[in-house]
Amino acid sequence: MSFGSFNSQQQHAVKAEINVVPLVDVMLVLLVIFIITAPLLTNSVKIDLPKAASRPNITKPDHIELSIREDGRLFWNGEQLPEKSMDLRFALEAKKPTPPELHIHADRLTHYENVARVMSLAAKAGLVKIGFVTDPSISQISQ
Repeated sequence: MSFGSFNSQQQHAVKAEINVVPLVDVMLVLLVIFIITAPLLTNSVKIDLPKAASRPNITKPDHIELSIREDGRLFWNGEQLPEKSMDLRFALEAKKPTPPELHIHADRLTHYENVARVMSLAAKAGLVKIGFVTDPSISQISQ
């Protein structure tokens, strides 16, 4: 295809091409800019840290097993607990350096009110790690 022709009688058709040269030029300039500026963006301070060969001390926090029966009776780690002394027990446990986790075992037919009251008292005392213990057996799910 000749662009400059001395033949004036020839019809010129419209070119339907995309000129990608300016796009490639811009992309190459951006690439060079990023290559130059990327090393300058790392502002790390070189420090010679001491070497130590020790194992992490992983201590599992104590936990409290609190069972709630259908009739509302409470059991603290297997022994029956009067509801009046629950506030005091939660407060004493919350004052420990590492407060224990509270694992609630609630009977299937326990009213939600009983569980909510126990959770509220525990949270007010400062025990924030509360979990529910369930039985994942299939026979429980199908009933």
